[in-house]
Amino acid sequence: MKSAIYTDLTIKKSLGKKSFAVLIDPDKVNTAVLDELIELSVSARVDYFLVGGSLVISNHLDECVQHIKQNCDLPVLLFPGSPSQVSKYADALLYLSLISGRNPELLIGQHVVSAPFVKQSGLEIMPTGYIVVDGGAPTTVSYISNAAPVPSDKNEIAMCTAMAGEMLGMKLIYMDAGSGAKRPITETMIKAVADNIEAPLITGGGIITPEKAYLNCKAGADVIVVGNAIEKDASLIKEMSDAVHSVPVKA
Repeated sequence: MKSAIYTDLTIKKSLGKKSFAVLIDPDKVNTAVLDELIELSVSARVDYFLVGGSLVISNHLDECVQHIKQNCDLPVLLFPGSPSQVSKYADALLYLSLISGRNPELLIGQHVVSAPFVKQSGLEIMPTGYIVVDGGAPTTVSYISNAAPVPSDKNEIAMCTAMAGEMLGMKLIYMDAGSGAKRPITETMIKAVADNIEAPLITGGGIITPEKAYLNCKAGADVIVVGNAIEKDASLIKEMSDAVHSVPVKA
């Protein structure tokens, strides 16, 4: 099984190097927008593109991924909202299990249905424990999953959920306050999780300033994902990337 990107993530984590990922929703971009995002991301030394969304209602996933791959060398990781959101043209797939919820379909049910197609895709598969945290606003993920998010002030719940996910074999932990969150995940919650797992930790949702991206990294996040803020102002890519990459590495 392929492991190049996961290996890269674990090496960066061991060195204390932080990564920045730009999240692209295929439903919200056209060729011109993609070209701008690619140019800005390459210039800003972005580490990864994440492509996907809770609802991908267009048929542009393959086209979107192919366009990115044809115009830059940045790795493309799929961030799927359902088993149908798989493109063989990407580099890797975050195989998400919603471990913060209690909906069996999103814990294992949809994975059983998608497994043959995913295996045939040839993608690097990265089992990811997905933890949704209350960001102060209803999210598409919570609505579709019919699962309550982790309360924003319950650090111990997030910590134990992440620990359980890792011990169950999840290679990555992804904490998400959701697209358009009114409040991002707190640094204290991030630190509680990061201090108790060895897997690379991804955080996203409600990160609208470079300062918050930096503080998340200082708290222990290994990868910062920003989508909604960049959709509103693509020029933030450079500031966000600079902030993430300015976090001191281990001596």
